[in-house]
Amino acid sequence: QVQLVESGGGLVQAGGSLRLSCAASGRDYIEAMGWSRQAPGNQRQPVAWISRVGRTSLEDSVKDRFVITRDNGDSGKNTVHLQMNDLKAEDTAVYYCYAERYGVTYWGKGTLVTVSS
Repeated sequence: QVQLVESGGGLVQAGGSLRLSCAASGRDYIEAMGWSRQAPGNQRQPVAWISRVGRTSLEDSVKDRFVITRDNGDSGKNTVHLQMNDLKAEDTAVYYCYAERYGVTYWGKGTLVTVSS
């Protein structure tokens, strides 16, 4: 079982920046990590993904503004970050961290990002 804890959400004005972080419990081997988001009234959508060796993929609407990084850590802790720049009102959503391990996807509880226009 992998537990994920997100941090870094909040209220920001359009054009501003936020950095989300997600730490996985324990020191288990984790393959990919990433972020999805769910805006009010919408389904959860993928935002960004990063493999264990640092290969990344970002959704088209964010790829020029968001950066995903990952720290596997000398101690074995798995942490993923999402640097979000030039935020827009349409980025408002609950952001969920996820981790993939041996075919199972684990989810965090989410952190709310609100962008005021």
